[in-house]
Amino acid sequence: MTRRCTLATCQLNQWVLDWDGNRDRIVQAIIEAKAAGARLILTPELCIPGYGLLDHWLESDVYTHSWDIVAEIMANPDCQDIIIDLGLPVQHRGRSFNARVIALNGEVLAVRPKLDLCNDGNYREMRYFTPWLRGKVQDYNLPPVIQQLERKQMRCRIGDVVFETRDASFASETCEELWTPKSPHLDYSLEGVEIILNSSGSHHELRKLDTRINLIREATGTTGGVYMYSNQRGCDGDRLYYDGCALIAINGQVLAQGSQFSLRDVEVHTATVDLESIWASRTSRSRGMQGNDPTLREFERVRVEFNLCHDSRLSGPKSSLTLPRPPRYHVPEEEIALGPACWLWDYLRRSKQGGYLVPLSGGIDSCATAAIVFSMCRLVIQEVRAGNEVVIGDAERLYGDHINSSVTAQQFCNKIFTTVFMGMKEQSSKETRERAADLAKAIGSHHVNTNIDPMFNALSEVVTSVLDFTPKFKTSGGSWSENLALQNFQSRSRMVLAYGLAQLIPSSRGSAGNLLVLGSANVDECLRGYLTKYDCSSADINPIGGISKTDLKRFIAWAEIHLNLPILHSFLTAIPTAELEPITESYVQSDEADMGFTYDELSTLGRLRKTMKLGMVGMFEQLCEDWSGHMAARKVYDKVADFMKFYAINRHKMTTMTPGLYLESYTPDDNRFDLRPFLYPVMFPFERRKIENMLRQMEEGEVSRN
Repeated sequence: MTRRCTLATCQLNQWVLDWDGNRDRIVQAIIEAKAAGARLILTPELCIPGYGLLDHWLESDVYTHSWDIVAEIMANPDCQDIIIDLGLPVQHRGRSFNARVIALNGEVLAVRPKLDLCNDGNYREMRYFTPWLRGKVQDYNLPPVIQQLERKQMRCRIGDVVFETRDASFASETCEELWTPKSPHLDYSLEGVEIILNSSGSHHELRKLDTRINLIREATGTTGGVYMYSNQRGCDGDRLYYDGCALIAINGQVLAQGSQFSLRDVEVHTATVDLESIWASRTSRSRGMQGNDPTLREFERVRVEFNLCHDSRLSGPKSSLTLPRPPRYHVPEEEIALGPACWLWDYLRRSKQGGYLVPLSGGIDSCATAAIVFSMCRLVIQEVRAGNEVVIGDAERLYGDHINSSVTAQQFCNKIFTTVFMGMKEQSSKETRERAADLAKAIGSHHVNTNIDPMFNALSEVVTSVLDFTPKFKTSGGSWSENLALQNFQSRSRMVLAYGLAQLIPSSRGSAGNLLVLGSANVDECLRGYLTKYDCSSADINPIGGISKTDLKRFIAWAEIHLNLPILHSFLTAIPTAELEPITESYVQSDEADMGFTYDELSTLGRLRKTMKLGMVGMFEQLCEDWSGHMAARKVYDKVADFMKFYAINRHKMTTMTPGLYLESYTPDDNRFDLRPFLYPVMFPFERRKIENMLRQMEEGEVSRN
């Protein structure tokens, strides 16, 4: 005897408050799932309004509009004869909940609110929602728009319930509940539930996917059963990229997995499973004893008069069992090439702007930004050639003409991407200028090669006339303050010119609209504050704002081969330099020399500060051990003290940082992720005294041992 059923999960590119678009993508997913023979479909968390609404969750309209869309889906003739698990916010007895609505044939079977809310990192769910208590179930009065449907349904159950069809059982989890130590699926499994549904709004972070997939496999590896995972994908209006990877697993083995990076707005994945095969994973006597524990709560079961499984007498391709497959992962370098590229495409098409512009300096950071835009163009052309009608429509608006499979990524790049080298005669080397031009030629961007000497000189003359004082670079005998001010004259002039060109280049080329200016400050330089406030790091968005310099170098080495850009090798071998000071025979400005840290050191310090949650003393203690092989304890102290000093001095810059794509766990972006003050006691005197006392004890111990 077999109980074969086809299950569907999906990943949808939803957008905040895009009610019509979000509904249409959900309906399309349901239609595709039914065509594949599925009788149950799982959709992403809060997929009806979009996940990242932030303080819009406090508006009653959002709750009303969400139910309006649910009613339209439930009444849609194409959405019948399949169990639909939808995500939306609900109001109940004066409280708001992040919830799932499970519906079938125009009837709401139940509302299942989220039990464990995510309230750390990028998430603030407890600012908007109340967690539902485990085991609690109540009556829920359905809104008028549902009561007016054909069934005239007035109420349903709301709470921690499980569902029992004629031939199977399932229960719902939501995102964070998979990540908590006491996940609901543990109790559901002991209660005999066969299928667990998890709808998520999980963002992309470098090297994170393996953790997520391991949790899903473990969820059924130890308890047996089917686990279905659905996730949002794309940029839904903020600094996050949701990376899909919808999954179906059984007994610890992966059956289906969605793509992590794609320009497809709707992606449905199905698997046909034999629920009888779960029995073999649940026959251990210890599991039986735990399931018989009198302290284990008994869940209220919602009875569903519907067959989830296929008729056992029928056979065919739709009832053939799906075979296990290994999980698929991208290397981090590939994640950088694809994740930010997909995020940039969503931002560009939804903002309805004409393209992008980046100040291209000849260094690693702006080079990486340009390479990511080129990767975006490659993805667009791939989808054009695959016949993706949504991408074709957006691409033709940007291209300004009919677009077909003969158009290359370079040709598309030339239409939508401008690179600008803004040099100075005494500061900019011939090599950096040539590298920028060569990269632009390789990727096909519209390139502008110019000097900003007139802007710099004009600003210098105005300041000199106002102050009756002529500032000088340090190479000409100027003070530290003079040298820094003159560097900032250049970098801020570049920002003004970048925005001027972004507004006027489309008109000069006979196109409409404006270009979005891209920033190219990496996460380590932001952390150290090695950038000028309101310079060319100030832009509309920054695709590399959450990526470390170390990872950017690895990405460039990867892109040299996989994006077929040999010119990138010259960027890797060049010394990182801002080129804001005059070049002399004995002096060339170096980023790492200016900062007093290598980029690897900054990455380590950043992770200790944010990810490991260590203060100044804790960082010193950790690094005394980690760096003991190549650095004396007093030198470690100097590094930590300097890092914290510059962090404190420059923290205010984070309040104005360009919105950057979040990709790294130690990003210092204080607008969403790193909620710390921007005014500190710069020298941290208390912490310094503690470390100096520790150093004295360590050094005295060394003397006594000798």
